[in-house]
Amino acid sequence: MPNSRPRPRRGARSGAGAAGRDELVSRSLRSAEHCLSAQDFGTAYAHYLLVLSLAPELKDDFQYTLFRWAEELDALSRTQDLLGCYEQALELFPDDEVICNSMGEHLFRMGFRDEAAGYFHKAVKLNPDFNDAKENFYRVANWLVERWHFIMLNDTKRNTIYNAAIQNAVCLGSKSVLDIGAGTGILSMFAKKAGAHSVYACELSKTMYELACDVVAANKMEAGIKLLHMKSFDIEIPKHIPERVSLVVTETVDAGLFGEGIVESLIHAWEHLLLQPKTRGENGNCEKYGKVIPASAVIFGMAVECAEIRRHHRVGTKDVAGICLPANVKFQSPACSSVDTEETVEPYTTEKMSRVPGGYLALTECFEIMTVDFNNLQELKSLAKKKPDKIGIPVVKEGILDAVVVWFVLQLDDEHSLSTSPSEETCWEQAIYPVHDLADYWIKPGDHVMMEVSCQDCYLRIQNISVFGSECEVDAGKNFTKDKDLLSLGSEAELCSALANLQTSKPDAVEQTCILESTEIALLNNNLYHEGFKMAMRKVLSSLAPEKLCQAMDTHCQNNEMSCGSRENVSEESIPEPFYVLDVSEGFSILPIIAGTLGQVKPYSSVEKDQHRITLDLISEANHFPKETLEFWLRHVEDESAVLQRPKSDKLWSIIILDVIEPSGLIQQEIMEKAAISRCLLQSGGKIFPQYVLMFGLLVESQTLVEESAVQGTERTLGLNIAPFINQFQVPIRVFLDLSSLSCVPLSKPVELLRLDLMTPYLNTSNREVKVHICKSGQVTAIPFWYHMYLDDEIRLDTSSEASHWKQAAVVLDNPIQVEMGEELVLNVQHHKSNVSITVKQ
Repeated sequence: MPNSRPRPRRGARSGAGAAGRDELVSRSLRSAEHCLSAQDFGTAYAHYLLVLSLAPELKDDFQYTLFRWAEELDALSRTQDLLGCYEQALELFPDDEVICNSMGEHLFRMGFRDEAAGYFHKAVKLNPDFNDAKENFYRVANWLVERWHFIMLNDTKRNTIYNAAIQNAVCLGSKSVLDIGAGTGILSMFAKKAGAHSVYACELSKTMYELACDVVAANKMEAGIKLLHMKSFDIEIPKHIPERVSLVVTETVDAGLFGEGIVESLIHAWEHLLLQPKTRGENGNCEKYGKVIPASAVIFGMAVECAEIRRHHRVGTKDVAGICLPANVKFQSPACSSVDTEETVEPYTTEKMSRVPGGYLALTECFEIMTVDFNNLQELKSLAKKKPDKIGIPVVKEGILDAVVVWFVLQLDDEHSLSTSPSEETCWEQAIYPVHDLADYWIKPGDHVMMEVSCQDCYLRIQNISVFGSECEVDAGKNFTKDKDLLSLGSEAELCSALANLQTSKPDAVEQTCILESTEIALLNNNLYHEGFKMAMRKVLSSLAPEKLCQAMDTHCQNNEMSCGSRENVSEESIPEPFYVLDVSEGFSILPIIAGTLGQVKPYSSVEKDQHRITLDLISEANHFPKETLEFWLRHVEDESAVLQRPKSDKLWSIIILDVIEPSGLIQQEIMEKAAISRCLLQSGGKIFPQYVLMFGLLVESQTLVEESAVQGTERTLGLNIAPFINQFQVPIRVFLDLSSLSCVPLSKPVELLRLDLMTPYLNTSNREVKVHICKSGQVTAIPFWYHMYLDDEIRLDTSSEASHWKQAAVVLDNPIQVEMGEELVLNVQHHKSNVSITVKQ
């Protein structure tokens, strides 16, 4: 860099010491600039550290040097050196929002999401108008403070019942209390208000611990509640708490009851932190005995038919846009596959069944799965060791067996309970165990749904679900059979199930189980999506060179043997140059195979996982593709972060497929940058898919979205001041919404909010105003939005359609706006990188 650039003026200094420092600063600054011009960023960084330690105001080029040196260290996997550089930089400039944001980005890429979110949050607090930091913070806020905190704190019924149970226990003599997994500290504050003498609360999350400290102080209870930033397993007596406590309160339960580790933490608490429990029939002061809130739980289940669950967990088609899915490839979602994997994976997914799109049909009555007494140490210890219980449930309605839905009743004490049933108005979702691997999913009255239930790895596991048909003998007089009643039936049932599931296959066929995310399975089930891409790709390839476009693989398959036999005799010179197609979709995609059916095409897939590559190879083989047709692009790319490159040094792509919308309903990060690179890599007439995207939205009134986005005042939290603190972590956009089942009142018709043109960027605008006509009076609380993705002017994909694997998102307003029918509301829509902000112009 030129040495003649203007320098910031510094105040005059006196004495030889000041002159010497000035000379040292000047020499080091010249050395730093010389190193920068030579792109020796490491040495330049070292010189700048010396300069800034003496003259902190001279940080003009320091940030640039830091970021470039950090990139080099990152590329060399020198993680400790990289973090050390940022720590040094933040010691010099602790309030620099750009350095904080950059530190967060590196931490996030390394997988330290909680720490990254903390730096993003600090950058936003330092500069609320810093868009890059805001976008980063909004995307990772779920890791800082998970969204269910807002929903649970707004659940007045839940708060009231927990408060009453804690008051009862304290009034009966439980005066020393430990809150395990304290979160915001609300249960600890209930205990203190009830009159507990000593209250201790432990919380592992650094962010939640700091939040709880602020909340407890704001409610003037910091002197009476000791907060510990640690797991309950690490609490020692008397190091952290002086003696054993008489009451443990906790809500470390998830939709499947055991998933947050309540069993392990209570076993440890009974052994090390709680007083001994009162024996049955024993009288005496409760302060001398230990107890737990909740006291017990009963887990219930119900077999259901649900098309929405089915399309996300079972591939229901054997043909996708002309591509045959072979019988030797089995697709499974993580919830179906976790039993057989080495790593511990949550064996269920979750849904709020009262809001599931398309609803559900109960095929059995609800049935009891298991009870657990949290005040019985031996019972807790035996849970993980206990052999699976075999359960048989009579079918009461005919339908398709898609899942077993699970919920529980939490018995806090003898008087107070909470239910997470789908028929209750509750903040809880239900646990969903998808059914798979049945020869026939259709069941009818007279059949029995069989399953095995256990608590392996301290997760509730429901596995080996099968159907015991009415043609087999079964004691239908019993509504519910369990354990020993079923043992004589079990072997017969398993035999029937095994016989029913027998399939003939080639003895030498390679069996492949492919684990896909539920959104990937839903995508595979979306035939309109794949047919749309097939038509659009055919049109582009036909326009490029009609004479080269062969018939689709339908005819190729019929003539495969003949063409394969004659191919060896064809000289290389006579083979026409293929079209190059690159699919850089996120996750599993069969679009490259579909492209390969369209003639002389060389398709490349960018899938990363080995199991996905094996699966695509097997699908290619089943569809009689020559082995060299499909290739995996990442094997050809040295730097996986630079996926967008030429197919060959002298070739360009005919089609590049980009993933524009995340399954969550947001625009993919850096999509416009990827589009800009892609345009430079296309041959004349080549296309990016989609070519452009239109974003649509409408105004709605939805109390549900308001309550799921921020805590509503102090009334919901029974007078405790929590809202201002946790609401610092609210984000303006709710994701993973199902607009079709969202509880809301539309106040306008859909309007176009934004156009993102990947092929013609000059048509894009970063800022526009949209007038919205009010069709119904009410309060605007949110603006849900979705997209129409145009593969060309005639073929479009709607991310809000029933078959879509995409969810929708919504901007939730800080303050509702009253509108009257016939009025117009003006929205200001801004697009910055991949972040869209929508505000109401007052």
